[in-house]
Amino acid sequence: MKELKPFFLDFTEEEINDTQEKMGEILRSGQLILGKYTEEFESSYANYVGSKHAVSLNSATSALEVLCLLKDVSGKKIAVPSNTNFASVIAILKAGGQPVYMEMTKEFFAPNLDILKETVKKHNIQGVMWVHIGGLIVPDFLEVASFCKSNDIFLIEDAAHAHGSWIKGQSAGNIGDGGAFSFFPTKVMTTMEGGMITTNSEDEANLVKSYRNQGKRHAAFGGLHYDYGNSWRLSEIAAYMGILQLSKLDSMVSRRQNAVDIISTELEANNIKYCDTSHMDKCSQYKFIIPLSEGKNIKTIKDELAGKGIFCGGGVYEVPCHLQPVFKDIEYNSAELINTEKYCPNHLCPPVTSGTSSEDATRIANELVSLLK
Repeated sequence: MKELKPFFLDFTEEEINDTQEKMGEILRSGQLILGKYTEEFESSYANYVGSKHAVSLNSATSALEVLCLLKDVSGKKIAVPSNTNFASVIAILKAGGQPVYMEMTKEFFAPNLDILKETVKKHNIQGVMWVHIGGLIVPDFLEVASFCKSNDIFLIEDAAHAHGSWIKGQSAGNIGDGGAFSFFPTKVMTTMEGGMITTNSEDEANLVKSYRNQGKRHAAFGGLHYDYGNSWRLSEIAAYMGILQLSKLDSMVSRRQNAVDIISTELEANNIKYCDTSHMDKCSQYKFIIPLSEGKNIKTIKDELAGKGIFCGGGVYEVPCHLQPVFKDIEYNSAELINTEKYCPNHLCPPVTSGTSSEDATRIANELVSLLK
């Protein structure tokens, strides 16, 4: 029985050989960072997203922190979903900001405009870090962006899951005031480790390039430092991997969507709810989210699926940030996070990757129906 797993490294043998050849070229050149492949990857990524600029970094965590520095979050209250990765909240803290947790809806596992408005009203919010959870852009996100702009609230997009996600003709990472993407091994596309900031501000793009390179401003090398930067650069070999992955991103997303279409059709036929992305032009489908109905036990379901060779990956997220030990000192009100506390530990993400065939998806769908109906 073929095992279906939540991780698939989408590199063909030809691409692996090509990458090995390019690694030799890069090593022989001695230009291991900030070279032609980094420039090509950044230019291609900006062109794909539709932003004027894209700047690569060593991780999306670094990218989020740099965006927080650009927006000068220090001393400010920043709204962020509790249902997100550690990186979103730690980036705010490291830049001196004060995270304020937002609730999520059961339908999309993310906040909506009404939740944001209520959070702003109660907490005097000055900035927002919005997370496109699982690659899903909520239906009213353009209204969210308009609300933030009209109220002089900056909007950072945590698009770590959202490569190839589009809504109403706009790409994730190019709707707010700056976006951050992740190229971690499990993501829709990977550079092993890596991240990218997208922005339409030339000044901000230049500052990102300085922050990632020990504050050296326009100089790639040398001994003069102007900004409080760090060593957050992407390697040339990682950038080349990014070029390869980006060239087939649409194909990888299309294969994910095909699997989701097969699974969701069966779920709908059996009245099983899931987080729907049909309102989007295109969704990365990084995670296909199924909230569990009353009486269903997540561990039992995962164990039964595993027994049939179907292994579910991590959810988004089983333990929300307000319940993480590292953030125990951040104040929150459980009454404002009812859905978060109910559904974060009670949802399922079946293994959907760019390697999931139609036959795999049908098998997953049938097993889900037998367990969830």
